[in-house]
Amino acid sequence: MVTRTDEMVRHLKALQMNTPDIEASAVVSVDGLIMASALPTDVEEDRVSAMSAAMLSLGERISGELGRGTLDQVFVRGEQGYVLLMAIGQDAVLTALAHSRAKLGMVFLDMKRTATELARFV
Repeated sequence: MVTRTDEMVRHLKALQMNTPDIEASAVVSVDGLIMASALPTDVEEDRVSAMSAAMLSLGERISGELGRGTLDQVFVRGEQGYVLLMAIGQDAVLTALAHSRAKLGMVFLDMKRTATELARFV
């Protein structure tokens, strides 16, 4: 029997296969727990989940308090690439790690599609 987690992992792997600029991805609860991941072995799931939840919480607070409306996405740019977050409803976030040369428009489009699909399992 296919579990909810298996389905989410399948969607994450499809996202990475269809969007080569994305190196890794995960679904994280707003509490900071990994729900599903397609992360490389050298990336610590607990660290990704805790930081994703913290970034989402801070992004929501900033967006609300500065009158920017409901949070849609958060991204951090570093020398080696991007950390991208997109809300999946009220209870989870889609986190993706992308190359520094990533075409962000395509990445965000594909993440939005995947987040919509993942919302059924969260």
